[in-house]
Amino acid sequence: MHLNADFSKRIVINSNGMPWEDSPMKGVQRRKLDRIGDEVARATSLVKYDAGSHFSAHTHGGGEEFFVIDGIFSDEHGDYPAGTYVRNPVGSSHTPRSDDGCVIFVKLHQFEEADQKQFSVDTKNSAFSPGSIPGLSVLPLHSYGTESCALVKWEPGTVFNPHRHFGGEEILVLEGVFSDELGDYPAGTWIRSPHMSQHHPFSKEGCLIYVKTGHLSAE
Repeated sequence: MHLNADFSKRIVINSNGMPWEDSPMKGVQRRKLDRIGDEVARATSLVKYDAGSHFSAHTHGGGEEFFVIDGIFSDEHGDYPAGTYVRNPVGSSHTPRSDDGCVIFVKLHQFEEADQKQFSVDTKNSAFSPGSIPGLSVLPLHSYGTESCALVKWEPGTVFNPHRHFGGEEILVLEGVFSDELGDYPAGTWIRSPHMSQHHPFSKEGCLIYVKTGHLSAE
């Protein structure tokens, strides 16, 4: 499968209107955002676990990064409530489940092979730092090479400077409404902007976004 596989194109998807597709495991469904491959794939998805569901034990041949949007995701390593960011590097393995149900944003097979740090961040209990302009606050999550990942809070009325995305930019709107000169993006919207694209972002009502930059230049 090739879905939104041209990384030179800007993609905007409001996932709220997408149907949930069944996975091979009962009670686990997906909204596919981009994908290169079949069941084992370079993929970006939203994944929903019904209460009491689980997925088969598996090894991450290309690494796994996920953010828990709702509920509690669990595996043999621990329980990860909403707001938890997790990185499982190449070669790691687990048997995921959710006792009460959850929704996660997950990226597979997108790690640099030498990026081997395995960790989780409870963002609900982590301190944000002031951003580069008034009205922004930032919680760094991970960086390696040119890649950088963070949560960014926008106070209502915040306007950022026009800028280019060296290595591309990927955004998932978690709360509120994020905007730029091209449109308004409510919670649940996923945006992938290519290498050297440009925009002028702002938020009228405030928002919280997951942002990854610098990871698309080689695609």
